[in-house]
Amino acid sequence: MTKFLLAVHVIAAIVAIGPVTVAASMFPPAARRALAAPDDVRADGTVRLLHRICQVYAAVGIAVPVFGFFTASAMGVLGDAWLIVSIALTVVAAIVLVVLVLPGQEVLVEGVPDADADARTGTGSGQGSVGTMTREATVRLAMFTGIFNLLWATVTVLMIVRPGSTTGA
Repeated sequence: MTKFLLAVHVIAAIVAIGPVTVAASMFPPAARRALAAPDDVRADGTVRLLHRICQVYAAVGIAVPVFGFFTASAMGVLGDAWLIVSIALTVVAAIVLVVLVLPGQEVLVEGVPDADADARTGTGSGQGSVGTMTREATVRLAMFTGIFNLLWATVTVLMIVRPGSTTGA
């Protein structure tokens, strides 16, 4: 049973966390392009798609710690220091994602005019809130995304190396 739980945990991490880290990393430069070219339907669509990917896979990502707890319990390592540190870093990563990254993306998505809707209605893309969106917002979002990615990379290393483990890994 332990091998099954570990396999599900690892697959969930790859399938759920991987897309979030990639899409979140792609978001800031895509947002800069969309803000620089408000009439570009593709740039607008890309920003909205990347944000949606982050939202959906963040929700799916809840399976990773759930199966992680089951796996750790089955392995009898719930009290190991490397696991406690990994859990703490996972909580911090989740907070960074939910409190800083996703809301930061939302602000930028709302600031990017819907070029597709403008094309349908024939209304041009007045600057609206785009004028208030700055490069600094995308830079700040890129920083938060980098912190999120670094936290997950650290958790991944801890899961592989497992300091103090007697397995020899």
